[in-house]
Amino acid sequence: MRVMLRAHIDTAAGNEGIKSGALPLVIQKFMEKVKPEAAYFGLHEGVRSCWIVFDLQDSSLVPALLEDMFLQLGAEMEIGPVMNREELAKGLAAMSSSPA
Repeated sequence: MRVMLRAHIDTAAGNEGIKSGALPLVIQKFMEKVKPEAAYFGLHEGVRSCWIVFDLQDSSLVPALLEDMFLQLGAEMEIGPVMNREELAKGLAAMSSSPA
C-alpha cells in the first residue's frame, strides 16, 4: 500500500544530529529500507520536516522503520495511505458505478 510519512524533527535533536552526523545517517538508512517513490524535505510549522511516499508491504514493519527517527531525532510522525491521480480516478469510478 502506498503511504506517506510526514515527520517533524525536534529542533534540539535535529541540531545535535547535524553536529554528530546522525541526522543524515538516519535519513539515509530509512531511504535505503523503503526505497521511496518520492521524498521532500523542508520546513513545516517552523521545524525541519520531511514527506516521504513509499510502498508499505506490511504494517508490522512500521515500528522498525520509524524507531530511529523517534529515538535519534525526536521526530513527531504521521503515516497514512495516499493515492496517485490514477488510483483516485479508479476509486471514484468504482463509487459511481455501484448502487447507492
